[in-house]
Amino acid sequence: MKITSAEFVISNSEVAKCPDSRLPEYAFIGRSNVGKSSLINMLTERKNLAKTSGRPGKTQLINHFLINKSWHLVDLPGYGYAQVSKSAKKTFQKFITAYFEKREQMICAFVLIDSRHKPQPIDLEFMEWLGEHQVPFCIIYTKADKLKPKALERNINDYQAEMLQTWTEMPQYFITSSSSGMGRDEVLDYIDRINSQFAQ
Repeated sequence: MKITSAEFVISNSEVAKCPDSRLPEYAFIGRSNVGKSSLINMLTERKNLAKTSGRPGKTQLINHFLINKSWHLVDLPGYGYAQVSKSAKKTFQKFITAYFEKREQMICAFVLIDSRHKPQPIDLEFMEWLGEHQVPFCIIYTKADKLKPKALERNINDYQAEMLQTWTEMPQYFITSSSSGMGRDEVLDYIDRINSQFAQ
């Protein structure tokens, strides 16, 4: 897929105020500081489409971006470790939950996982919640350039081993690097294939 246009549409904290559109949506979510904004900018080849920050928890709203005037990329707040108050975290959780439960246009969630770390309980618990609520999702391993190939493979295998204790099969996954562009074509081609099914 070639990205010819990427434009900001709206930010809000209420699902009811999300764009009144039947266009397919792909939501990006992950633990704070996982590199989500950098990944979104890499995928769209726009340096400042999503705001990057050294401070985790910067994304605090549901952000919609219109891509190629044919689908929405949705940037959701990170979960866990954000430097925000407990009440703010509860608010995030409330509208993130509402988004996944009510937004029928949401075709697939991309759960971002920092490939440098061993399986994190908060990531496993979130994916478990998605599974229990029958929310389709893929995994995107980020920051793959920060590891040597064997270490990267080991960490991904550890995640698979952990998940397969409760899952019958692994979801689709992608290995990415925002700095090198690794995985960009694979993620966009995956979205393109799904979109083409809706166009039929």
